Amino acid sequence: MMMRQNSAVGIQFSVGLSALGSTVEQLQQQLTQHETCLTFTSGLIPEKSVWVGAFQADLLEQVPKSLQYVDSRNLRFALTALQKIEQEIQYYAQRFDRSRLAIVLGTSTSGIADNEPVLAEYFSGHIDVDVSQHKQEMGCLAKALQQYLGWEGLAYTISTACSSGAKTFAAGQRLINAGLADVVLVGGVDTLCKLTLNGFNSLESLSNGICRPCGQQRDGINIGEAAALFLLSKENAEVMLLSTGESMDAWHISAPHPEGQGAAQAMQRALTQAGLNPSEIGYLNMHGTATPQNDAMEVKAVRQVFTDYHVPLSSTKHQTGHCLGAAGAIEAFICTQVLKDQSWLPLHHHGVCDVELDDLHYVEDAQLDQRIDYVMSNSFAFGGSNISLIFGTKVK
Repeated sequence: MMMRQNSAVGIQFSVGLSALGSTVEQLQQQLTQHETCLTFTSGLIPEKSVWVGAFQADLLEQVPKSLQYVDSRNLRFALTALQKIEQEIQYYAQRFDRSRLAIVLGTSTSGIADNEPVLAEYFSGHIDVDVSQHKQEMGCLAKALQQYLGWEGLAYTISTACSSGAKTFAAGQRLINAGLADVVLVGGVDTLCKLTLNGFNSLESLSNGICRPCGQQRDGINIGEAAALFLLSKENAEVMLLSTGESMDAWHISAPHPEGQGAAQAMQRALTQAGLNPSEIGYLNMHGTATPQNDAMEVKAVRQVFTDYHVPLSSTKHQTGHCLGAAGAIEAFICTQVLKDQSWLPLHHHGVCDVELDDLHYVEDAQLDQRIDYVMSNSFAFGGSNISLIFGTKVK
């Protein structure tokens, strides 16, 4: 077993908002039963209603005056999440120099949704309307939160499609281990918008019903929205980010490598960096989008890495929707709550499994009857941008 190249970092505080709700209790309740959290919604795609994972609670009504030039639902979602842990993180961060407080966030939508009606007016002939590009710039999310918190360290946004939120953990861990930051706020925020819904619809990748990851009749994804934030530092915590494993298979612009080579590399690299054997992973949160190609390749990758060990696993996207740039972040939040509580695992959907994929240990009973110390979470994106995260209650 190779030595760890990056030291583990502690998750001091975290928050996760999604279709599952705004509290940990709601999240656990929804993930341990089969009633769907998704909503059947019209108005996002012309002449068609779709199932989406929409956040149902209220968002912050108004951003500070200094941030109004980048005001968007995406930013309000981020600030709504941040305010739930703001007092704790500011108190924790006050011992460090502001120039050592960094922010790395993931998104794929930014504030595009807020410009969609304005752009519609513009392209219908109203060329005098004001289209503010600032609110939809990818980089504005991290910069806005930096300005809001008054921090002065590095601040940037990662936008690598569906791996964005997960990749912020890798970036945050590297910044801390390289001595470039003492504290890093990481995570992902993405909101529902017509651009992404219609884009995936044009790819014929949207499900006609509730998505069924690894299901016999799976026909595509449901899109969701989420905001999940985590404060990382070198200090130990109840849950630690042990390792991250990344790969880039670059097989196709949108399709994954059919044999799961890049996915397997990411999982194996995460295990190697953590100094763990596959049999020590107590739960695996699959990327599990419910598209035919993605699920098939991920199962092949799991077989390659875990061989004869039947790791308990599930995809949670049938309850959250695929939250795109925030998917890796909200799924990381789910994994950390599993480790903290030690009484439950997220259920896989209860539909019929694909006969070619049914040899894995999908979670059918939510009750966790033995302690687990390590969990893995997978995120795979267009272009073959792959990452696996390992969280643990202890460092090996």
